[in-house]
Amino acid sequence: MTAQLKVSCHCGTVELSVRLKDSLESARRCDCSYCRRRGTPTASVHRNDLDVVKGADSLTLYTFGTHIAKHYFCNICGIYTHHQRRSDSEEYGVNMGCIEGVNPKDFEPIGWHDGVNHPSNQ
Repeated sequence: MTAQLKVSCHCGTVELSVRLKDSLESARRCDCSYCRRRGTPTASVHRNDLDVVKGADSLTLYTFGTHIAKHYFCNICGIYTHHQRRSDSEEYGVNMGCIEGVNPKDFEPIGWHDGVNHPSNQ
């Protein structure tokens, strides 16, 4: 298990505390229609290991398609912080760029998940 990490949006209104499921080396991007446009690598967090420390009332929810995945972003600065995965509702993807002290560039190459051919689309 990894240490508790601070995650925040750009303006600092939204702050999360997370404990990663795996190391940052297991981060990935998704090529579904939404994530492909966003381009953000995510790290995996179990649902019970993510706490909204502040700014819950400033989180905006976006869903589309099957409406199973739940994407959250700050309604002030617009930064995507995390999402509940449709592949596993017990897991969140956390925007690596929002993790304090982490630059996703340092973990390149970051792999891709085939979200275009997701089993929920079949």
